[in-house]
Amino acid sequence: MDFRLDDDQRALRRGVRELLEGRFGRDALRAAVDTGVLDRKLWRELGAAGFFALRLPEEDGGAGLGLPEAALAFEEAGRVLLPGPLVATHLAAGHVEGAAEGEVVVTAVDGTLVEWLDAADAVRGGDAAGARPVRSVDPLTPLHRVPAGAAHADPVAVLLTAAEQLGSAGRTTEMAARYAREREQFGRPIGAFQAVAHLCAGMLERVEVARVAVYAAAVTADPVDIAAAKLLADEAAVRGARDCLQVYGGMGFTWEADVHLHLKRAWVRARRWTGTAEAEEACAAALCDGG
Repeated sequence: MDFRLDDDQRALRRGVRELLEGRFGRDALRAAVDTGVLDRKLWRELGAAGFFALRLPEEDGGAGLGLPEAALAFEEAGRVLLPGPLVATHLAAGHVEGAAEGEVVVTAVDGTLVEWLDAADAVRGGDAAGARPVRSVDPLTPLHRVPAGAAHADPVAVLLTAAEQLGSAGRTTEMAARYAREREQFGRPIGAFQAVAHLCAGMLERVEVARVAVYAAAVTADPVDIAAAKLLADEAAVRGARDCLQVYGGMGFTWEADVHLHLKRAWVRARRWTGTAEAEEACAAALCDGG
């Protein structure tokens, strides 16, 4: 469901969705999981399509769009579980040569973690010297821990990560609803049973609340609004994936189902840039200050 999007924004989201679903469908997702290698050709295609340069001024080779449009694009990336340091490379466009065009992969130090370090050509936001690999729950997000991390998260990075969470939450909601219509027990679709219907309804409610928060924060760019959007999007993504697993039953826990990949990515994103505790502190401080 669109939330106060104009025609150009709807066209942008539709175009990004067509690009990503056509180029990074289920087969490509599975291949990425199996190989664990960043697809440089796809990265360059994203650059050629303007994904990383969306917010660059037109005179600098970008699209001259704003944060709301970038949030829509990253929402679509979250839907398909597009791997790679997307946020860091997007933020590096115009600052690191080749980032806007997708010729260079840029990652960033986020707290004490850095993703896709071995695949990156450049690291921003901190020193990655002495980084050591740590086991990531998400097979599509390799992580390293650095001795001295970044002190503060970029609010734009937080918002775009929230947009990815929103996209993932929307996707798992659609997956759960479709499975509930198709899977039958006792001679009727499982969606006819109240327990399953309530799960799906709760997922949809959380997605739409998070959507309003993310879209609003993209307009205001206020750090507190962004923190609140991240909180709501994290909840929608994590709880949505868990509830989708419940709808799928035992099938959801198998490697063949994509639901577990959404849950694992949501867990990792919930700890990235601004985690739950930091976002709650930001919102609480604003309330105490009367903001």
